[in-house]
Amino acid sequence: MSTENLPVAARLGAPLITRHELAAVRQHWWCFLALGITLVVFGTGALIASPFVSLAAVVVFGFLLIAGGVIQLVSSFWAGQWSGFLLHLLIGVLYLITGYLIVDEPLRSLVNITLIVAMFLLISGLFRIVAALLIRFHDWGWVLLNGMVTLLLGMMIYKHWPSSSLWVIGAFVGIDMLFNGWAWIMLAIHLRNHKHPAGVTV
Repeated sequence: MSTENLPVAARLGAPLITRHELAAVRQHWWCFLALGITLVVFGTGALIASPFVSLAAVVVFGFLLIAGGVIQLVSSFWAGQWSGFLLHLLIGVLYLITGYLIVDEPLRSLVNITLIVAMFLLISGLFRIVAALLIRFHDWGWVLLNGMVTLLLGMMIYKHWPSSSLWVIGAFVGIDMLFNGWAWIMLAIHLRNHKHPAGVTV
């Protein structure tokens, strides 16, 4: 069969979506819409209640570290005698101690984590700016803009630290949920309004 008769997506190497698969997905477009609306609502709530969300996120992170430490310890003993036993055991202990310290002092941990985030943003922004200016690769201007925004965000967080600890993590969680929510909403609208997009085959 000539490639001229194939959909544009197929000629470009994109995977074909069968009409049966598309129909099955389109029947449940409202599920994607409901998921998107839920994420938008929770994301908005996270932005409004960012101090609570920030503290809750740190506590959850601490418990995840504790759970990871327990799994590391158990798996290291299950593995028996092997060359990486000691390293595996030490990593598990480190996870446990770090997780316990976070859960035991969540507010202090939140302040420290926010400082780490600020330093990461500052260093990452500077690195992107220098790389964009020195290498001048394709579309380097966008990387430069990204670096400048990242650097300014890091400077803003560091300037208002430690008070910024009360909203930074919660704001990041809320913004991420908002973007994901709107992505699901737009997908649902697209599935509902477009019956036969490019790349659909029988």
